[in-house]
Amino acid sequence: MRSILPFAAGMAIMLAAGWVGFPHLIYKSRPQPVDFSHKVHADKAGQKCDDCHSFRADGTFAGIPTLDKCAGCHAAAMGTTVAEKNFIEQYVTPGREPQWAIYARQPENVFFNHIAHVKRAQIHCETCHGNHGASDHLQAYQEDRIGGYSRNVWQVDERGKTTRTAMTMNACVDCHRQQGLEHSCLDCHK
Repeated sequence: MRSILPFAAGMAIMLAAGWVGFPHLIYKSRPQPVDFSHKVHADKAGQKCDDCHSFRADGTFAGIPTLDKCAGCHAAAMGTTVAEKNFIEQYVTPGREPQWAIYARQPENVFFNHIAHVKRAQIHCETCHGNHGASDHLQAYQEDRIGGYSRNVWQVDERGKTTRTAMTMNACVDCHRQQGLEHSCLDCHK
C-alpha cells in the first residue's frame, strides 16, 4: 500500500500538469494586428455583421473585410482612441491590408458554405459566432501547431450565453441533428 500512494500522487501531479500544460504546448497564440471594437462599430456606427462581412456576387462568403471598407470611414480619425490612430497610421495611410488571423480556419479537407447556412437556412451569424457586437476587444488568435487550424470559434449555448469553444465536427453534426438533417461525410469533407 505504501508503494501505491507515491505512484498515485505522482500520477495525479502528472495528469494535472498535462491538463494545464498541454494546451500551451499544442497551441501558439498571437494578438490580432489591430485592437478592434465590434461594440463601437455596432453601437455608435450602427453597423450590422453583413456591412463588413459580406457575400460576393457569386454567393461565396467574403470573410474578413478588406481595407477599402475600413478606409471609407477611417480616412481620418473619427474617435480619440490610440487603437484607431495606430490603425490609420499603420494601415489606412500607407494602404496596407491588416493581416487578420481567421478564428474559424478549418483543416483543408473541410468545406463549409456560409451562404447555405445564412441565406438558405436563415441562421443568424450570432448562432455560431456569438454576439461579437458586444465585444470591445478581439481575442488572441490561437493556432494548432500541428494542423495549422484555429482553435477559436464563438458559439451560443442552450441558455443563450456566448461561449468560446473549439470548432469541432461534433458541434456541426449536433446542430444538423437538432435541425433534423442527416448528411454523408462527403457533404462537408472534400
